[in-house]
Amino acid sequence: MKLTILGGGGFRVPLVYGALLQDHAEGRVTHVVLHDLDAGRLSAVTRVLAEQAAGVPDAPEVSATTDLDEALRGADFVFSAIRVGGLEGRANDERVALAEGVLGQETVGAGGIAYGLRTVPVAVDIARRVARLAPEAWVINFTNPAGLVTEAMSRHLGDRVIGICDSPVGLGRRIARVLGGNPKEAWIDYVGLNHLGWVRGLHIAGRDELPRLLADPDLLGSFEEGKLFGTDWLRSLGAIPNEYLHYYYFNREAVRAYQQAEKTRGAFLHDQQARFYAEMRKPDAPALKVWDDTRAEREATYMAENRETAGAGERDEDDLSGGYEKVALALMRAIARDERTTLILNVRNRRTLSVLDTDAVIEVPCLVDANGAHPVTVAPLPDHATGLVCAVKAVEREVLSAADSGSRATAVKAFALHPLVDSVNVARRLVEGYTEVHPGLAYLR
Repeated sequence: MKLTILGGGGFRVPLVYGALLQDHAEGRVTHVVLHDLDAGRLSAVTRVLAEQAAGVPDAPEVSATTDLDEALRGADFVFSAIRVGGLEGRANDERVALAEGVLGQETVGAGGIAYGLRTVPVAVDIARRVARLAPEAWVINFTNPAGLVTEAMSRHLGDRVIGICDSPVGLGRRIARVLGGNPKEAWIDYVGLNHLGWVRGLHIAGRDELPRLLADPDLLGSFEEGKLFGTDWLRSLGAIPNEYLHYYYFNREAVRAYQQAEKTRGAFLHDQQARFYAEMRKPDAPALKVWDDTRAEREATYMAENRETAGAGERDEDDLSGGYEKVALALMRAIARDERTTLILNVRNRRTLSVLDTDAVIEVPCLVDANGAHPVTVAPLPDHATGLVCAVKAVEREVLSAADSGSRATAVKAFALHPLVDSVNVARRLVEGYTEVHPGLAYLR
């Protein structure tokens, strides 16, 4: 089975390959094709993968190419993890937004809109090529903003594109662990959009244990989200929000922390990864060790400004292992081998949330089998969550419309309608600022 990884020179690709190395069952991935526009990055990542595979007799074959059509032909699965504009683009997203006093995070607020506007046209081109060159392939999208990009691609690939994210998985794992349950056996009642969802129940052996967690301040304050949001606010919500909702519930504090930080997250990662790829140009560099040391630093500093604002302290060691690669592997297994499972995924709504139309991509538990991912029926969201989901989905639709039409006015509308952008004039200045620093937004007119 052939897996093509778009963004194959990306830093986190070894996580995916490491998961594949642990899969020895029949019907597994036997050939991995890495595609990237940067041959130097491809070379660096290929070296890391070679060291990972050392001593593994049935390790999947790895090849690399800068030719997109070549990479896609004959693929059974396509894993998309591209970053249009690179980390320099992300740093610019943050800088332009923070100068206007609004959030520049890569998936939330102004930064997420800017990232979406330059990513959607590229993702749509990829979707069209997949439909032409590998019509039977399943596309697993991890490219951010994941929900928005998945919806853009679904207009050309239908249900054969599925978005993944590790945030709901990590959240469910932490809650189950605190409650003394096995995360693999827990049913997580989670619903929302990508990076905008809530756990409303966690069932262990058929019993919802979330009320027990909410009623115990010590338990509630013992894990990441309890420290991040505070126990009083979680008890008021009656749910556990995805960590990215900290940007909404504590927006003023988050913006101030990012403005005062020595470097934005994008600037930090840009410099960190520049050091990694520079080190990898040395022929004698221990590739796997250099990558692993860099990854550990990356994970430890994740959302550091938010945790500092909340007084949440350092991340727990158990939360430093990521998880999106495990979701991707479980998804591929379920489809390729009909190994039925339940995963929280980004898929078309159908009739799951009545407040959204059937084609809106949402993030919910899905039953996965050989025919793809099928969203599970969920109870309606409370009014406060419904309002936020509908508002952000409306913004996503304006982004898609702007990307399709090239309308600068529609791009301004997308920024202005976002709950975290507080003025139409700010929205206009954001569009001006982003088009100045991003060549990829030259299509807006």
